[in-house]
Amino acid sequence: MPEVELWSVRLAFPGATVRWARRCEDEGWDGIGVGDSQNLAADVYTELALAAVATTSLGLSTAVTNPLTRHPAVTAGAIATIQAESGGRAVLGIGRGDSALAHLGLAPVAVSVLAHQLDQLRGYLDGDEVAFDEPLGTAAVRSSADLHLAGGPTGSRLEWLPADLAPVPIDVFATGPKVIALGASRADRVTFAVGSDPARLRWAIETARAARARAGRPGDQPLGAFVPMVVHPDQAVARALVAGAVASFARFSVMHGQVLGPVDEAQRRALDDIYAAYDMNSHFTSGSPQSAALTDDVIDAFCVAGPPAYCVDRLTEMAELGLSRIFINAGVPGADTNELQASRRRLVDEVLPALR
Repeated sequence: MPEVELWSVRLAFPGATVRWARRCEDEGWDGIGVGDSQNLAADVYTELALAAVATTSLGLSTAVTNPLTRHPAVTAGAIATIQAESGGRAVLGIGRGDSALAHLGLAPVAVSVLAHQLDQLRGYLDGDEVAFDEPLGTAAVRSSADLHLAGGPTGSRLEWLPADLAPVPIDVFATGPKVIALGASRADRVTFAVGSDPARLRWAIETARAARARAGRPGDQPLGAFVPMVVHPDQAVARALVAGAVASFARFSVMHGQVLGPVDEAQRRALDDIYAAYDMNSHFTSGSPQSAALTDDVIDAFCVAGPPAYCVDRLTEMAELGLSRIFINAGVPGADTNELQASRRRLVDEVLPALR
């Protein structure tokens, strides 16, 4: 099968991240992705820094940050610090924002805002000077010109970047065609949050490749996917355990009330029901109101859940479509802890080795 990187994803909490990172490195994972949701988990960059010091080869990614809660200079400075401290293992995963913004009473940013910040982030991470810009949401802040200084910076740059530091790759996490196209044309990588169904993944891959060609970007771009996963010998049990994560993950494809990507009519109805029932207080949580709208067909289309051999086949199929990286979310808050621990052991002991 084609070579594929496997990354483990979770929210990080004080005291647990170092243990998790060391364990992932020992188990043979290629990297970890740490969520950025300031009201639900610990600070992503603090936790990635701790993971960087505790490991030697593990990739370290935000999974994912957003364009609104930090100025792009702050975001770039934080991930570039991880890059320097880890010896070049950092990745900046970014999207339009979800729970981090919802807990501030805000919706995901417009695609145009994400596009603008991608350009600024690339400039900062490449060591270029970035033109001064009005920070988002801070129109009342005065310009430094009002201070009438005798001298001062005329642009913004990360002055401290080491000359030999490799630029941090930017990975856009995307669901809809506009963000997929944006990532393909302006970022180094794209990671799809469209599910695990081959038809949906082929659609996303074709969308990305077409957009990259239109933008005149040479070479193949690394493409990945984000999927929830539970490994259990009884597929019905696996589906029940993963349902809370799937409901939140599938919502990305109907977040604004319009279903994105190819689905059949039954799947469309289920996604519409998830949209109508969605409670952010139960985000990615077992037993959530939105998970009641799931059918087996939708669960299978948006995650990987079942016996080890089935999971190996599904992940192999994804790699053969042209994906070079898969982010696996194996945790579901509120689900049976013992079952999830057993699932993770099967994932590490039976699934991962079969994909190497």
